Formats: sequence, C-alpha cells, structure tokens
Amino acid sequence: QVQLVESGGGAVQAGDSLRLSCAASGRTFSRYAMGWFRQAPGKEREFVAASSRSDSSTYYADSVKGRFTISRDNAKNTVYLQMNSLKPEDTAVYYCAVKYYSGNWYSRSEYNYWGQGTQVTVSS
Repeated sequence: QVQLVESGGGAVQAGDSLRLSCAASGRTFSRYAMGWFRQAPGKEREFVAASSRSDSSTYYADSVKGRFTISRDNAKNTVYLQMNSLKPEDTAVYYCAVKYYSGNWYSRSEYNYWGQGTQVTVSS
C-alpha cells in the first residue's frame, strides 16, 4: 500500500504561483506513474497532470498547459506541481495519485492510491 501526503496549498491572488508537493511512502516510488487531479466545489474530480515513472513523459489538461509543470524527485519519493499564472478557476482541492501502469492518464479510475488533498484558492 502507498500513502501520499500533499502539501503546499494556500490562498493566493490571480497571477501568483504555488508549488504543491506530494510525498509518497514506500521504496518503490520510482516504479509508479504519478498524477495530479483537482476537484472544485460541485464539480467532478478532473485530471490536471501526470508523469511517467521516469519523468520522461508528462501529460497535461488543456486548461493548465503552459502554466503548470509536473516533476518528480525519485530520490525523495516526491512529486511536485508547479503552478504559475494562477487563475480563479484553478481554485480546487488538489490531489496526487499513484498509477501502477502507464497509459490512460486522464481517467481517475486508472489511479490506485490517492492523497487527502490540499486546498488551493485563487482570488481575483
């Protein structure tokens, strides 16, 4: 079993930046693909970004492409989400998740373990 703990959320102004972190337990972090999702009030949880095991391939939702960057440090068992040029519509609870297998990056049902989430609030 994998445990994930997100951090780095907060309340910011539009145009600001935040970096979210997700620390994973276990020795096999480098074997997992990782993803970030978000859920705004009254909305479905949606895909934000994903990284393959080696960080050689990354995937983004169109709404964040060019503004958000996913990266990982396998030595620290941590995946990051750098969020720049934040907009009010980015306001949501952000979740990181583990994915055992590559492919089908955008579907939340393909992810095996989830963190508890961290709140990001962007005001105009």
